[in-house]
Amino acid sequence: MRPTLADVADEIIEAVRTVPAYSRPLDGAFGEGIRAGVHGALQHFLVEVEAGGPVARGDIYRRLGRGEMRAGRSLDSLLSAYRIGARVAWRRFAAVGEAAGLEPSTLYLTAEALFAYIDVLSAESAEGHALEQSAVAGEAEMFRRRLVRVLLRQPQADPETVQAAASAAGWDLPRTLAALVAWGVASAGSGSASGSLPMLRAAQLPPGSIADVVGDVVCVIVPDPDAPGRRGELERLVARLGVTAALGTTAAWQEAGISFTRARAMLEIAGSARAGAATADGALIVTRERLGELLLASEPALAREFAADRLEPLRGESPASRERLTETLRAWLAEQGRLTAVARRMGVHPQTARYRIGRLRELFGAALDDPEERFWLELALRVGPAATAAPVAPVTPAAPPG
Repeated sequence: MRPTLADVADEIIEAVRTVPAYSRPLDGAFGEGIRAGVHGALQHFLVEVEAGGPVARGDIYRRLGRGEMRAGRSLDSLLSAYRIGARVAWRRFAAVGEAAGLEPSTLYLTAEALFAYIDVLSAESAEGHALEQSAVAGEAEMFRRRLVRVLLRQPQADPETVQAAASAAGWDLPRTLAALVAWGVASAGSGSASGSLPMLRAAQLPPGSIADVVGDVVCVIVPDPDAPGRRGELERLVARLGVTAALGTTAAWQEAGISFTRARAMLEIAGSARAGAATADGALIVTRERLGELLLASEPALAREFAADRLEPLRGESPASRERLTETLRAWLAEQGRLTAVARRMGVHPQTARYRIGRLRELFGAALDDPEERFWLELALRVGPAATAAPVAPVTPAAPPG
């Protein structure tokens, strides 16, 4: 067989070019790689035949698999080339064997050995292709996670740094984005939120989203958060994960840190369960729809002082009376003073409602008839019932690491 190797190699190379991925001219490194691979395979096969068993060889076929992945060619193309090459080699070797008078049983063994050898090369190349694919995916993931931190950096990173990080991650900076924040969804018993990322990827993030762990929360940067259907995607995501998550306000990419800070604060206000304590169905909190709560929580001590001042007339009442009158005041403001509606809302007799409203008029006087005063009273009720309420811990959003 050896004298025929050069001709067999040329025929294999010509046949391999029928595979679309290898149909281009065999110039430069590409052509050299094809020729070296074919010649090396044929020569080593004959060495193993001569030795009567496996003979150690280099790592060329794993490297070939990795190289095909780096070149953007599929593994199927390479395996197709191997199969075509094996058929050509067997046809030529069978002809040589018949001419040399070899027994059919010997030719059958040669065919078996040849196709088993190609199976080994295919397996090595598949392994190399998979290793390179994993390495590329890991590198891309690393760059995407780094980009999340660059976007959230406080003080804000300069535009050139952000754009360079986005380019390295292969991520186009969107016109608008929002930060989706949740406690670590996979950290039960681990004390870390880092295990959340595989779960997030498995749960299918919205297209174009990137994610990383920031402190004790997972942050997903969602491009174009107001796009049609986006909210539904996010609601399904948190439902699949069974977590409470807060979606920050829509912002330009230059203000991603603001969106993150607001989402993180909203998560604190919601009092959602910490890592590992998932809810039954998951819940999405949209910060834009609860900006008033966020505003009040930004200065909790001042908000409590304001509430205590506006609700001062109730301080002298007994706890039970204060609770009833607070409920009545809330209902009266919500129903714009309509007695029947107030009674229905509270589930009491209209006469009872009338009595309580009368008592409120004694305590608050003309304030109940002043539109501006009514606005401040309703705002005070949203902060807390009175100055005697238990203090509310201030919300101090954790700044993302610089």
